[in-house]
Amino acid sequence: MIESLLVANRGEIARRIIRTARRLGVRAIAVHSEADAGLPFVAEADEAVCVGPANPAQSYRNVEAILAAAKKTGAQAIHPGYGFLSENADFARTVEASGLIWVGPGADAITAMGDKINARNLMAAAGVPVAPGTTDPAADLDAAVAAAAAIGYPVMVKAAAGGGGMGMGVAVDEAALRTEYDKVRSFAERMFGDGSVLIERYFPRVRHVEVQILGLADGRVVALGERECSVQRRNQKLVEESPSPAVSPELRERFLAAAVRAGEAVNYRNAGTVECLLDPATQEFFFLEMNTRLQVEHPVTEYVYGVDLVEEQLRVAAGLAPTFDPDALAPHGHAIELRINAEDPKRFLPGPGAIATWNEPAGEGVRVDSGYVAGNTVTPFYDSLMAKLIVSGRDRTEAVERARAAVAQFEIAGPKNNLPFFAELLENEEFLSGDYDTGIVSRMR
Repeated sequence: MIESLLVANRGEIARRIIRTARRLGVRAIAVHSEADAGLPFVAEADEAVCVGPANPAQSYRNVEAILAAAKKTGAQAIHPGYGFLSENADFARTVEASGLIWVGPGADAITAMGDKINARNLMAAAGVPVAPGTTDPAADLDAAVAAAAAIGYPVMVKAAAGGGGMGMGVAVDEAALRTEYDKVRSFAERMFGDGSVLIERYFPRVRHVEVQILGLADGRVVALGERECSVQRRNQKLVEESPSPAVSPELRERFLAAAVRAGEAVNYRNAGTVECLLDPATQEFFFLEMNTRLQVEHPVTEYVYGVDLVEEQLRVAAGLAPTFDPDALAPHGHAIELRINAEDPKRFLPGPGAIATWNEPAGEGVRVDSGYVAGNTVTPFYDSLMAKLIVSGRDRTEAVERARAAVAQFEIAGPKNNLPFFAELLENEEFLSGDYDTGIVSRMR
């Protein structure tokens, strides 16, 4: 096993990785910005190094500072968590060129799946279903208009280099397309340094279902079930659950087989997620993107499949066999994750601030992965995620009941938070039925 691990991230995911590292006897090293010096993940690490000021470009995305911290502390490996540098192929290559172990997929796989158009084409060649759309970037507005006419409205206008629900717009006709194309292209150039745009068919009623894959050290790719991620605001997830209430055993087999083919197509190693759109009317699903990293929502898979995905990541990176039998994977029970954000529960606008009260729920089937405690401050420099509330039960009904109780017990005072939204959602008939789609939040608002 790896002996020392530098976690190139912050908040709840850094704390969560450190927890597994320490359980395994791996020396855990944190890097942090000046703004995060007082957060729990810094105190819980065996060693911590400040890598720069609050601005992420000068700290958590500062490759030179992170590598200098690894050298200073004698780290053997680097785990990037999610966000920041986690899907940066150049960073992965630099880490390995420096003689360190990269806890993630290979740089070639990150590159192959990082461009949505290239990824679509690779998946189509591998026999993974893809939605009707462009096979090359729409070079200009005229090309986008022609592509949309061939695909049929409505269409989704997407940044080829985007991710995390950013850089997307829906066009119901040519007039809307002309507006959305310019908007998405400009956003993509500003945010991703790449203005390439693709056009895909848009499905008005759709579910967002993803499959957790793990590329093992021996070269095999296995799938650890699916997660339902359709409760979203601004195309960004708020709730995830596993198994998906929309997926039958037969459909699950198809989902998992397609996800394994996707991983095999790029010789995938380590943890990753194949995200798909499911048309509930036809039971057809289409490849959306692959996230070449650990996902925010990985805990629901951990509950249902009885694995520690961070431990499995470390084992793959070290060339070790998994702790589980790859030929005997089966789901047990049900798990739900709620993303507790520092944001207005009505309009979902960020609401950072000092935390005066922080009392986490506890009990059977309740887990909280948090990045903060009372006395900390949620700053405006980073993502608004404060914690993840994960509940599990023997079935979905029990998991929902535990989620209700846990939300009621969770006390946060200071920054705005979305606990009231979750209390509302957990009484919503559409959500309780399991027959919901990506429009559920907009219908609630």
